[in-house]
Amino acid sequence: MKKLTFFFIVLCISSAVSSSSSFAEDKKEKKALSDEGEVSYVKTEGNTQVTSLAVKNLMKYQFNEQLLGSWKIGALNAETAGVTTAENYMTDLKLDYLYTPRLYSFANGGWLKNRFAGIDEEVYGGVGVGYKILDGPKHFVIGELGVMYVSDKYTDKTTKDYPGGRAFAKYTYAFTEKNKFSQSLEYLNDFDNSLHYKVNSETALISALNDIISLKAAYVLNYSNAPVPATLKKQDTTTTVALVVNY
Repeated sequence: MKKLTFFFIVLCISSAVSSSSSFAEDKKEKKALSDEGEVSYVKTEGNTQVTSLAVKNLMKYQFNEQLLGSWKIGALNAETAGVTTAENYMTDLKLDYLYTPRLYSFANGGWLKNRFAGIDEEVYGGVGVGYKILDGPKHFVIGELGVMYVSDKYTDKTTKDYPGGRAFAKYTYAFTEKNKFSQSLEYLNDFDNSLHYKVNSETALISALNDIISLKAAYVLNYSNAPVPATLKKQDTTTTVALVVNY
């Protein structure tokens, strides 16, 4: 029943997207599609045998002046001497509705798997509001607050379904239009257990090689205050240097 709630949210998002698309076609409004993909690959052989692959993609679609859809996917896999040491997959679908150029509401739903962090499968859906505190030309700050429902399956075969909250903030400084620094921070809370919270952070620097291709260096920190099973470390960090393609 609880999973049906999530799929209902996703269905609502899909229905809104379809309705907005039809409306835009009727009004003959211009649609805007943008995509940002990044990939990093490392392989060493000899005394040290390490292979790692990280892939991310963010697609955005501007249905009309008020409605923006985005779809994010990501995968990370690492092996040392033929043994998998990291495995992380995720996808997230989000729909933003703009009331003003700065104020918007959103609905999102997603899935993730990170068995080395104890998560065999997580399904979630939520709604919230966001505000563009600073909107350029050099400094950009956004903040979001929302509520969500989460269904977790852990690698120790236990499960947990709970309502939660989400707070998110991101600061971006644009050296130029194509060269940027960004810092994001996300806080996820369990309303049933205040000790069961997570903090995610990403620090990134993007340097453009040309109008399409950029290099991105990023440091990601994921903290879980109450990991399952409890023997797991609370903190994971990932450092990547990736090739980014925009179009």
